[in-house]
Amino acid sequence: MLDIKLIRENPDKINELLKRRNPELSIDEVIKIDEERRKVQTQADELRAKRKSESQKIGELKKKGENTDAIQEEVRKIGDDIKALEEKQTELDNKQRDILLHTPNTPDETTPVGTSEDDNVEVYKWGEPRKFDFDFKAHWDLCEEKNLVDFERGVKISQSRFTLYRGKGAKLERAIINFFLDFHCDEQGYEEILPPFMANAATMTGTGQLPKFKEDMYKCVDEDLYLIPTAEVPVTNIYSGEILSEDDLPKYMTAYTPCFRREAGSAGKDTRGLIRVHQFNKVELVKLCTPETSADEHEKLTQDAEKMLQLLELPYRREALCSADIGFSANKCWDLEVWMPSYGAYKEISSCSNFGDYQARRANIRYKEKATGKTRFVHTINGSGLAVGRTFAAIVENYQQADGTIIIPEVLRKYTGFDKI
Repeated sequence: MLDIKLIRENPDKINELLKRRNPELSIDEVIKIDEERRKVQTQADELRAKRKSESQKIGELKKKGENTDAIQEEVRKIGDDIKALEEKQTELDNKQRDILLHTPNTPDETTPVGTSEDDNVEVYKWGEPRKFDFDFKAHWDLCEEKNLVDFERGVKISQSRFTLYRGKGAKLERAIINFFLDFHCDEQGYEEILPPFMANAATMTGTGQLPKFKEDMYKCVDEDLYLIPTAEVPVTNIYSGEILSEDDLPKYMTAYTPCFRREAGSAGKDTRGLIRVHQFNKVELVKLCTPETSADEHEKLTQDAEKMLQLLELPYRREALCSADIGFSANKCWDLEVWMPSYGAYKEISSCSNFGDYQARRANIRYKEKATGKTRFVHTINGSGLAVGRTFAAIVENYQQADGTIIIPEVLRKYTGFDKI
């Protein structure tokens, strides 16, 4: 959530940054409500001072034996007026908070300005896309031929865009998860977390999924619980409402979870295969850090995700997302896109985002500075390390052979127990 103090002090700058996302965005209504709220608060404070003064007079008059009925009636009316102003202030607070909860983060000054994903900036490429000397196949065809994924029965059991892995396909999926977790923990210093796969509304609000993206969530009927869209949600909120010590930071955490997304706004996109489904596996990287180390920790996290693609020897590119394409809660985002032969293009496999203190304000995650003793909001950072289903699809397509077999990347073989399918 945006800092109301910063909005008061720099309304023009906040508006200018928000309009880099969308020309329709503005915090003018927030300013208007804030001004009205402060007027109401001033009126209430003045009445409280008057009530205190009049109450003191009542005591003095009673000592003198004088009648205080009139002044007591006046004090009672003042109390009613204060209560009405307090209710008005609460109403304005709630209205302002609701607008702020629906207002995205401001882009970082280094985020490229653009109007659509076409304005994203390619930073660099790693690896060379393979040139096939035979007619290669899309992963959905190979998965069906090899009985790795049963798309038809996945739909029968659930509905469209739900998949069923089986046999060596299920084992390869599990191998990818275990490889990611082991490397992130043993080599990169992350703490492994196994969080709940369901979260309440307060937790969803803390990371920015609610209230803005409620239609994309799967909600349990008659319970304040949602299926998580990413491990970012429960892992970031582990410390919601808490004050950490500066010595506790930075915190590096990684978690495997299934992810559930209705993809309400993606009708007709990537309908075949494993690229866009309603349930998928993902290993997430999450960091909590101080504002001073935020940019460096974001870069390190992105490199940690890239390392997975490099070890799997999958060609990819890094893109800097423009102001119109970064996530709702993010101020800066690097996208990692893996080469997919079936598309003849790079497809997103990880978004590594810096949120500044935006999520921390919503979730109330703070730390105490050692030098000053002041309490500040942490910065939160996360990214996929990586999306497992898309990694699976990229391996199947990029490692297919002319004889119809699929070679298993070397780093996965100790997890699969086989070197080809």
